[in-house]
Amino acid sequence: MTLALREIRRAKLRFSLLAGAVGLLVFLILFQQTLLGTLLGYFTGALENQSGEVVVFNEEARRNLEGSILTEEQLAAIADVDGVEAAGPLGQGTFTVRAVGELTDASLFGYELGGPGEPTRLVEGRLPESDGEAVASSVDASAGFDIGDTVEVADGEVAIEVVGLAADSRFSVQPVLFVSYATWEGATQAVNPDAPAVLPSAGLAIVEGDAADVATAIGEAVDGVEALDRATAVDSLPGVAAVSQSFNLILVLAFVVVTLVVGFFFLILTVQKLPALSLLKALGYSDGALIRSVVAQVLVVSIAGVLIGGGMLQLASLASSQDFPIEADPRLVATSGGAVVLLALLASVGALRRVKKVAATDAVSRQSLGGLS
Repeated sequence: MTLALREIRRAKLRFSLLAGAVGLLVFLILFQQTLLGTLLGYFTGALENQSGEVVVFNEEARRNLEGSILTEEQLAAIADVDGVEAAGPLGQGTFTVRAVGELTDASLFGYELGGPGEPTRLVEGRLPESDGEAVASSVDASAGFDIGDTVEVADGEVAIEVVGLAADSRFSVQPVLFVSYATWEGATQAVNPDAPAVLPSAGLAIVEGDAADVATAIGEAVDGVEALDRATAVDSLPGVAAVSQSFNLILVLAFVVVTLVVGFFFLILTVQKLPALSLLKALGYSDGALIRSVVAQVLVVSIAGVLIGGGMLQLASLASSQDFPIEADPRLVATSGGAVVLLALLASVGALRRVKKVAATDAVSRQSLGGLS
């Protein structure tokens, strides 16, 4: 370790540049992961952060809430399936609403108050207790969806008062209002007065035991439906898989680049200092001591890079806007940073093998050749 630190002190600029390069790549990895989490949360947060553990779609809806309709008979049959503790309807629709005098689009999630479907990430205020009340997505509070604000649907025919705010509760990148099922029905009828009936978009269930097993049982017992556990339903929403795959491809490339940068740097550095390594072996340093020195340098550089990248992510989170917040998650920094350190160690294998091949006689040979010249 002493040998490794002594070399780092002698070549501060070289190792600092490498640590900075690794730090930039780590920041890219962390930022991409954070951006992906925020973006997916804007697409799926309302469905992910509600209390229903099983989501039941019409089997022809292809797991799309906006294309799904269930009948009252299907909802009743869902409630009778073994393992279902409580079941209820979910009405979802996108409406043009007026908030603080401005027209905007918002998604209404209607559920039976006290039943499955209520928001689970309440950060301020309270849950709806009667018709005409709502919990809104907290990120939209400044846009007319704050506690005490009134949101109007269908030119004021339906007025909804915001009584609570929930984190991570957007849907399809739109503000969300969690309301009673009756309020959702009223809003739907107000904008579609000629509709013969208003049917729920999906069914929700709170279950006893494993949600995936109960979802399978619902699918087998109830005709015309497809039941999924909440996590699977969220991942199956339109656009989620494509966005995840695109970002994951970029992340894989970033991890590969980190590995190559560290690997090539230490391999080139090792080749450059072969004369010094052979001399150290001639002075009695063992292979193990020299290998430990290289490993220590890899650890110092990679850990420094992780700290730099984590610090840059923290600065980015402080500079992010409320409309699209970037949050620095310590667990994300720890897991991704650990992966970078592990990959850096694996990348140094080529340099370590080169160190092991160095012979003490190389130093003697070089000295002899120097004397002959």
